[in-house]
Amino acid sequence: MPEDKPPTRQTSLPSSAFARGVRLAALPVGFAGRTTLGVGKRLGGAPAEAVLLEVQRRTADQIFSVLGQLKGGAMKFGQAMSIFEAALPDEIAGPYRETLTRLQDAAPPMSPGVVHRVLTKELGTNWREQLSTFDDVPAAAASIGQVHRATWSDGQGSDGIEVAVKIQYPGAAKALRSDLRQVARLSRFFAVIAPAVDVRGIVEELQERVVEELDYRMEADSQSIFAAEFADDPEIVVPRVVAHTEQLLVSTWLESDHSLAEVITNGTQEERDRYGEAYVRFLFAGPARTGLLHADPHPGNYRIMPDGRLGVVDYGAVARLPDGVPPEVGQLLRAAVEGDYAAVTQGLRDTGFLRPGAGLDAEMIERYVSPFVEPASADEFTFSREWMREQMARIGAPTPEGMGTALKINIPRQYVLMHRVWAGGVGVLSQLGATAPFRTILEENLPGFADPVG
Repeated sequence: MPEDKPPTRQTSLPSSAFARGVRLAALPVGFAGRTTLGVGKRLGGAPAEAVLLEVQRRTADQIFSVLGQLKGGAMKFGQAMSIFEAALPDEIAGPYRETLTRLQDAAPPMSPGVVHRVLTKELGTNWREQLSTFDDVPAAAASIGQVHRATWSDGQGSDGIEVAVKIQYPGAAKALRSDLRQVARLSRFFAVIAPAVDVRGIVEELQERVVEELDYRMEADSQSIFAAEFADDPEIVVPRVVAHTEQLLVSTWLESDHSLAEVITNGTQEERDRYGEAYVRFLFAGPARTGLLHADPHPGNYRIMPDGRLGVVDYGAVARLPDGVPPEVGQLLRAAVEGDYAAVTQGLRDTGFLRPGAGLDAEMIERYVSPFVEPASADEFTFSREWMREQMARIGAPTPEGMGTALKINIPRQYVLMHRVWAGGVGVLSQLGATAPFRTILEENLPGFADPVG
């Protein structure tokens, strides 16, 4: 787990739905004020592009500032959005990229008194016998819980083992649900800064998974499956579960002082390529090896280990795929790589990806899909912010091959989370600017992709 310490300022999770709602409700008021200011400048002769840019910048600054202060669902939404930062124009993303990175890695911590009360509730009054050492200053703080370094005693006189104790914020459940309801109402304002990102879909997915996120027993089960499967992996480290309750999770400590977020900010190209490849291999290997897809791909969950491996934490959000990824996904992608868009179009209809009555032929599908297939078509592909922005601008454009096609494409429910995780993964790879053998990774881990069409 990370050794870098978050700010020592002690805060509590705002539990009042009214107080939290006031902060979020202030966003549209601020937006309206900035829009009025922009219109005034426009009337005064400022170019339309400059006015829009100023509105977007100021809106983004306020949005992410509020999200970071609130934690809970607002913080979790901010983390989910942050992985799409590469899709934003650089002149807009630049001023608050640092804020997005902070959202990925940290949030204001609970006070020691609150932490001790939670430990007493979850482990009993003798919790100090089980945790022979406990650092009151959290090593990491995020959306619904924070992590402390400690020593777990086995009760048999040994020195114990170094552990990470993940503690859920009191009132997190109520706050999480309240925040997500508020954020859902404000999704149109987020669209100002990310018009090509399905903001409402992200919020709906977070709302549907609230129960799983809040129950650390479910997270412990998922993490244990990953830990067993990746126990001897040369590239990936998954912490072992030591103990758990509904609101507390104890895992073996990962000795790491920085995350993939720091590699994005300061990493060498060698580090970007190395950890970008390990990251994408883990995302695709998970369903094949465990029947589970790690569904929280933001970089703060990926730790750089001293031995060069990639440590992966936070298993609260997973997609359950007991039979792995359906082979038709790999078959469709393979057909696109081979340029057989008649087969792609028919396959999209058969699997429900095309809305009933959608008037799209193979040529239009090819113009829409083919740029996305580039990473799977070459032996190596270099992801970049420029490439990501180009794709998002293309599909968001008011043209037949842009938004005209996007509106006729449907994501069947069983593929929604898978699609969002992979889209988020591409966003992270684009932030890294990583070069990876994407096609080989797909051939090794995506059922149906290695088989030629026909």
